[in-house]
Amino acid sequence: MAGSGRGRGLGISALVVGLSGLVLGIGTVGYANSAYGTGTLPSGSMSPTYTAGQRIVWEKTDGSQVRRGDVVVFSAPERYASGGVVMQRVIGVGGDRVACCTRLGSAERVTVNAEPLEEPYVSGGDADGLHRSYDVKVPRGRLFLLGDRRDDVVDSRFFAYDHGGTVPVDAVRGRVTNARPVALVLGTALLLAVVLVFTGVGLGIGFLVVRRRKAPPVPMAPWPVSPMGS
Repeated sequence: MAGSGRGRGLGISALVVGLSGLVLGIGTVGYANSAYGTGTLPSGSMSPTYTAGQRIVWEKTDGSQVRRGDVVVFSAPERYASGGVVMQRVIGVGGDRVACCTRLGSAERVTVNAEPLEEPYVSGGDADGLHRSYDVKVPRGRLFLLGDRRDDVVDSRFFAYDHGGTVPVDAVRGRVTNARPVALVLGTALLLAVVLVFTGVGLGIGFLVVRRRKAPPVPMAPWPVSPMGS
């Protein structure tokens, strides 16, 4: 009876642990697919922040949630023949006035609402790139976007005829995030799921071994035993 009890315990443990690992693994993969997107940057338009061929991860979010300075991926097939997502930086949001350029010392600076914009991320410190002026009042529900390499990127400056070059917030697919923490968290969850599944399998094997093990035979008494009280 004791062996049978231990067998049932192993069986229950195997089921609970194995199913927990399976649920965790499926949940992690499902969450990753629903919350994040991945891709490879095809050009150097965002250098030096991001380089051509670099693998990027973006957090899927509504375009109304992004802020100035965020790097976003968006879809604008009417502007870009590739039809895929494009990655650029948010410079102005609805209601902002974005203009170029104001000279401060030897450098030219983009202004947002008449305030010079600090842009340590631009390639070579060149905030202009095209050396032609623009002055855009960003409509509500739209974004003004620029690449970090201003001398080699097709961004909002090239589409002034279309709402000042801005894009609608609903074109945004996500905000680019640091891939390492995301990979670490999701990878750890998947590793734990694998460990739980294999632990469940091991417990299941132990359960089968216990169930198949025959109880040891009871030895016969060396002489007849009379009932007590006879």
